[in-house]
Amino acid sequence: MATPNSTPIDSCSAEEVAAKAMHKRYEGLVTVRTKAIKGKGVWYWAHLEPILLANPETGLPKAVKLKCSLCEAVFSASNPSRTASEHLKLGTCPNFSSTLRPITTVPPPLALPLSHNHRKRSAHMGAPSSSYHVNSLVMVDSRRELGYSSPPPVQNPAMSGGEKMLSHHQLMLSGGKEDLGALAMLEDSVKRLKSPKASPGPELSKEQIDSALELLSDWFYESCGSVSFTSLEHPKFQAFLNQVGLPPVSRREFSGARLDTKFDEAKTESEARIRDAMFFQVASDGWNSKNFGFSLGEENLVKFTVNLPNGTSVFQKAVFTGGSVPSKHAEEILLETISSICGNGVQRCVGIVADKYKAKALRNLEIQNHWMVNLSCQLKGLISLIKDFSKELPLFSIVTEKCLRLANFINIKSQVRHSFQKFQLQELDHVGLLRVPPSKCGNMKNFVYVYAMLEDIMSNARVLQLVVMDESYKVICIEDPAGREVADMIQDVQFWNELEAVHSLIKLVREMAQEVEVERPLVGQCLPLWEELRSKVREWCVKFNIDEEPVEKIVEKRFRKNYHPAWSAAFILDPFYLMRDTSGKYLPPFKCLTHEQEKDVDELITRLVTREEAHIAFMELMKWRSDGLDPLYAQAVQVKQQDPVTGKMKIANPQSSRLVWETCLKDFKSLGKVAVRLIFLHATSCGFKCNWSFMRWVCVHGHSRVGLDRVQKMIFIAAHAKLERRDFSREEEKDAELFAMANGENDMLNEVFADAPSV
Repeated sequence: MATPNSTPIDSCSAEEVAAKAMHKRYEGLVTVRTKAIKGKGVWYWAHLEPILLANPETGLPKAVKLKCSLCEAVFSASNPSRTASEHLKLGTCPNFSSTLRPITTVPPPLALPLSHNHRKRSAHMGAPSSSYHVNSLVMVDSRRELGYSSPPPVQNPAMSGGEKMLSHHQLMLSGGKEDLGALAMLEDSVKRLKSPKASPGPELSKEQIDSALELLSDWFYESCGSVSFTSLEHPKFQAFLNQVGLPPVSRREFSGARLDTKFDEAKTESEARIRDAMFFQVASDGWNSKNFGFSLGEENLVKFTVNLPNGTSVFQKAVFTGGSVPSKHAEEILLETISSICGNGVQRCVGIVADKYKAKALRNLEIQNHWMVNLSCQLKGLISLIKDFSKELPLFSIVTEKCLRLANFINIKSQVRHSFQKFQLQELDHVGLLRVPPSKCGNMKNFVYVYAMLEDIMSNARVLQLVVMDESYKVICIEDPAGREVADMIQDVQFWNELEAVHSLIKLVREMAQEVEVERPLVGQCLPLWEELRSKVREWCVKFNIDEEPVEKIVEKRFRKNYHPAWSAAFILDPFYLMRDTSGKYLPPFKCLTHEQEKDVDELITRLVTREEAHIAFMELMKWRSDGLDPLYAQAVQVKQQDPVTGKMKIANPQSSRLVWETCLKDFKSLGKVAVRLIFLHATSCGFKCNWSFMRWVCVHGHSRVGLDRVQKMIFIAAHAKLERRDFSREEEKDAELFAMANGENDMLNEVFADAPSV
């Protein structure tokens, strides 16, 4: 009731506050629904839509409701999960068919009276009806666990008092819980006798069944080992198929005829796309052994992909090698792969990019085939740079040695470990040891383990400070000199500065490597990429007061090992990198090259054309240097747009650089031929990634002829599908991202549903 002192202004402000709360609630529900529709939430948001009701007098929001998109019914938005359960799962919605109903939704085993909290929904919902009733038998529902499809009977209002009493209490059977299965089978028999025509699941047409099994097989093969063949015959999975009206499937079928058909379809499509291309690049990844954190014996999986001029890639094959492959053998495999793709027309292969053998195999193939440009993978180059730092930069070895002493002391000394975990639980709400590199792992050769240790120590910095300030640790220091040494280290500001410097440099290079792996840059982007790296390293030196000269020498040494003259030539010929001069012309960026790199451009272009065309190509290069490209076309090529996923600015049309040479620059006949074959080349060999579970499966089954044949076909199908949708990630990586996001998602959901008004 309003007080005498209340004013209309107070009333308006209260209404505005309530309206803002309603609007925030509405936006929260819309956000959750949008995520769910994209596959990041629960199923029922596909059918429930948040709506905002306005006050007809003031026009301000007064309530948030949920509308069923199937029957237009409107409900309170206070508890969407309960709305879905009562309206959709229990069959109240007339338009929510059994084919849409979630399989996991089974009513509770015993009929319980509805609570008083459900009164608000009774106007919209009717009690579910029972299709049959047996007075002489109390029905107990065990189908959730046993895979039976029939729903439990709903309590009949006409039941006698004794029957109602039995239905509300746990039924006692002489055989215990084991009798529930037999009782469920008895119930099903009674139901079939009462309703002989009743079907356990929806009746699907042959076309629907074939389509569903086709989609199922696509998913199974594209999972590439995440789901085993044996899982197809799992009783719960077979029960699921029966529930949705599909026939049972067998592992024999999926490993036989259906696998062969899928492989033939993918192979035919892949070969057709390669035939349509005038030229292509072969990418070869997997020569460097990657053990994924577990032992794979001596087995390597080398994947071959074909990069096409239009920017797409198609899978070609996978080769299993027994450990490390000699350079000469690798050269033979590469040449054999090219021949298998284009037969005698090997000139269609304009280059190779691989994660190994730059100095020998790739170089030899370039000498033997003058039109080829064979590159070393940029991702491998950046990862190798981290190894260079760990070997050649004294700061790395100093920090690594100190961190090893600290981590081992904390982990091994039981009293210290207990104290560490006590403060860890107090400060970070979790308990764990500091990760330490395996004793057999050379710290300077595989810095991944060292980086994990550095991250652990940095994230536990506050905990370590509390440990050494604790009275129990001071007692240890009196008796143990190693304890005093560790305490001095933890309390030394210089130690933490050096640790941060090393961690920061590794993180800098790792982030660039991850970006390269995702973006898959072309060869023209290599020089700008390394220039960006040099700039970031110089900033790092200034920030941590590190002498620049030794660090720059290490970077330059790795740059020269990875460098190829095609980097400079593609940078000059790609219209995206043209620079506007004072006269308004868009000219190639020769001023960004060193004198040696300019010579590399001339020599490479001369090598890539025939002897008769060499002079013409050189003259056209001079014309390109002086005239450049029409400003209008240059600006069109250089248009950028924001990537909706990362938010970064990217080239709007990556193919425009090549298309300009094939259209408005077609007068450059010799130089244009070189340009279109250079600027589309990929600078990384990474592509399709096998799941770790699949690699384990390969090690077990890949040594028999039949097993190897199946492995090859499954890899081809999975790789073909992933490259088709440009998915270069691994399922395990996506799962890791999901678990990392889990807390954030829960926080958002809690915010949406917290203090939800019951209107």
